[in-house]
Amino acid sequence: MVLCLITASSTFYLRPGRSRYLQKCMRIQNCGTYLMKHVDITRQKIIPSARVDTVGLEVFVVSDLHTEYEENMAWLKGLPKKGKKKEVLLVAGDVAETYEKFVLTMSLLKASFEHVFFVPGNHDLWLRREKENYIDSLQKLDKMLDACQRLGVETNPSVIDGLAIIPLFSWYHESFDREKDIPGIRIPSLELACKDFRACKWPNGLTNGDNSLATHFDAMNDKNQDTVQEILASCNQIISFSHFIPRLELCPEKRMLFYPNLPKMIGSDFLEARIRYIHGARGNTNACHIFGHTHFCWDVLLDGIRYVQAPLAYPRERKRRMNGEDWLPFCIYSEGELTENMSPCYWSDYYASNPRTPDVTELAPWVARFYRKL
Repeated sequence: MVLCLITASSTFYLRPGRSRYLQKCMRIQNCGTYLMKHVDITRQKIIPSARVDTVGLEVFVVSDLHTEYEENMAWLKGLPKKGKKKEVLLVAGDVAETYEKFVLTMSLLKASFEHVFFVPGNHDLWLRREKENYIDSLQKLDKMLDACQRLGVETNPSVIDGLAIIPLFSWYHESFDREKDIPGIRIPSLELACKDFRACKWPNGLTNGDNSLATHFDAMNDKNQDTVQEILASCNQIISFSHFIPRLELCPEKRMLFYPNLPKMIGSDFLEARIRYIHGARGNTNACHIFGHTHFCWDVLLDGIRYVQAPLAYPRERKRRMNGEDWLPFCIYSEGELTENMSPCYWSDYYASNPRTPDVTELAPWVARFYRKL
């Protein structure tokens, strides 16, 4: 997920001298450093999920690799090569901005893991730096999926040693956000704040301005309906994953965000409906969904389903994290069950101790200082 940087004069109505610092804070907040002192949550640092001696299948997860950054590519090349153990990696989108870099990244991941699963993110469909003149972003997506097939990267549901893995295609829609907006301040429009509106290209009838993209990508999952039904009839353990967010509770409230309209471009109601069809309305102890996009680390149980985001994100964001990058990729499944260790996540810890109050529209102090009321 990227918020483009906009000068104060173009859209933001900020206190004098705050524009550059706000832009910096918007980038920081996307991943894991927050100017918040509401609670002091202590947590023992989890053991890095480097591959250790275990028996049986292990499943690791990561999102938002963004390997156009040299530091991220270096991290990727530093992963150990696959050995005799059966290891699976779920890649929840935003691998790379160009097709060439995407193919290189997936090739390297296949050298490290026996099985690699992938769903596309918004950055994967950007066209602005491509050498090839694609008709639109869907044509690029088709080429990426063809490359996955050649490389042996899975994009369809599969069962490995009794564990079902279901990739879910998705896209965000503005109506996903049903919480109160922040009144009395001038917030940049989605078109200005989100590069997708300029870096992606869509055929007639598909646009970010309505639900058309969200329904189109959701419908791409229909081709696997028979396979999913077979899985539901035969598998007790299922991990689903997507790039975008299925529930608003997996993002901080607007008043906490330096870009309060972020929830309008992160999630899909159609996605949550798919997840509930797969895992059940009440979920179960074996139900887990992996997602990405916002670069917020997250690990929480909601209505019987464990939701996890484990993003590599941008180098500048990792430097401000409490656990850096050593815990990635995060091991979510080992020795026949979901791992008990919860990943290091500021916000899901915060909401474990504080109720969500979306009706409160007064900006948090660390955000309010950068906006002047209209």
